[in-house]
Amino acid sequence: MRELKRFFIGFKKGMGNFGYNIALIINTILLTFVYLIGVGLTSIFAKIVGKHFLEMKLSKKGTYWSDLNLKKKPIEEYYRQF
Repeated sequence: MRELKRFFIGFKKGMGNFGYNIALIINTILLTFVYLIGVGLTSIFAKIVGKHFLEMKLSKKGTYWSDLNLKKKPIEEYYRQF
């Protein structure tokens, strides 16, 4: 009886380790695939279209800070901001 109990305890630990290792491998593969598809294709598409997500050019004053345009806008521009 004791041997049977030890067998099932060892079996449970072994299956736990096996599940952990399989999950580690599958998650690594899936996250790599998602990263390459999501970020890679977005980057390639943005370069083709000429889209820049960050403004990395220095202004005339020699700083990366951009001036705010705080003029009053028509109310219609606030409805369609994106």
